[in-house]
Amino acid sequence: MARSRLAAAARVAHWADASLGPGRDGATADGKATLSDATAERAAADLGLTAAQVRADWDTARLAGLVEVHGDSARPGWRLRAWDRDDSAVLRGWVALFDAWSLAHPEPADHEPAAVAEVVSAMPQVLSFLQLSAGPVPVEQLLDLLEQRVTELRTERCEIPYGPQPEPVEQPAPTDAPLAPLAPLLEWALHALASVGALTYDAAQATLTPLGSWAVWVKLEQICVAAQSPAGNIEVAAEEMLRGCAQLRPNAARAEYRAWLAARTVSSAVSELIDAARGDDALLRGLAFEALRVVGAPAEPDVRAVADEPTLRPYALLWLAEHDGIDPEDAHEVLTREEATWLWVDTAAAVTDHGEAPMLVRHLESAVQPTVPMLLDEVRAVGHPRTVQVLVALAAAHPDPALAKAVRRAAFQVHTGGN
Repeated sequence: MARSRLAAAARVAHWADASLGPGRDGATADGKATLSDATAERAAADLGLTAAQVRADWDTARLAGLVEVHGDSARPGWRLRAWDRDDSAVLRGWVALFDAWSLAHPEPADHEPAAVAEVVSAMPQVLSFLQLSAGPVPVEQLLDLLEQRVTELRTERCEIPYGPQPEPVEQPAPTDAPLAPLAPLLEWALHALASVGALTYDAAQATLTPLGSWAVWVKLEQICVAAQSPAGNIEVAAEEMLRGCAQLRPNAARAEYRAWLAARTVSSAVSELIDAARGDDALLRGLAFEALRVVGAPAEPDVRAVADEPTLRPYALLWLAEHDGIDPEDAHEVLTREEATWLWVDTAAAVTDHGEAPMLVRHLESAVQPTVPMLLDEVRAVGHPRTVQVLVALAAAHPDPALAKAVRRAAFQVHTGGN
């Protein structure tokens, strides 16, 4: 159903991918893949549509993430790239469209923006009621529910100022006047939700589609997952969340990542995780990319974008290799010898800061070099900023006096810049 709902948008997005952009015969005059009036007419002629249909499908493609617009330029989104091979990408695209329902249909022009915002905030409860009803619900009943929820939202926003208060002024007796003219706004909301395929609607009743019911269920499940997180973990920034997960077992940590992610948009969560990975703590770098594995395909463009940053490159390349289907046990083969050595030092730095001495000794076994002298030579050449500290800690931890002496010598040479 999601694929069918987005088929027209995907068709326009595929057309734009093939016809627009720098280096293609169909590029626009400024070399950017923008949907100008001329471009809309070209697409309409090529696809057998009207220009208005093309624009509508283009807007849907943008809301669903099939097309990503950056300033005046556009590029295919990851969901379009995965369209033919990944049903989950299609579902994610439709959920993105569902989340943007209030943008998919023009809002009434004669209503205050605050009233529109209240209705948008109240609609999740209306949708939950439709989902629980599992069938048609009279619009009149939905209107009653909407009015109740808007009243609750206004009550929740009511604040009492701090400090002395003036004497209360006698207010006129309340009337039975309606809270607000919410009926037109409910009609707009139902039309908008119907336009994205979440429900069917006529003047008398509304019914969630199977796709809409599934989406509401997913949203409720995300809320439940978020509620299971230990107190405070959802609210904190990525770095603090990762530190809180450092002592957890892998499965428990992944559950924490899912809860933290459920409370944020994908784009903001991925940005926070990558910023945390750029810090000085190597342990957080590794944990950040573990959390990005939980994000999955939506993180691909951001991970690919940081693959040229020396500090993040080995982690990003491993993430991309696993994302492309390479077995995690074989993913290290995508790294050069130098990248693998840099990652070995970075991981050793994490163990040095947060682990125990025996763990650092065991870490020797994960090096790609077949002998310790070869490892030391390549570690000295790789230029990791924590090399000296790692080698000093390894020398102190290793039980073999001869090997410990060689490691200390290597640490001294790195420190002094000698050979």
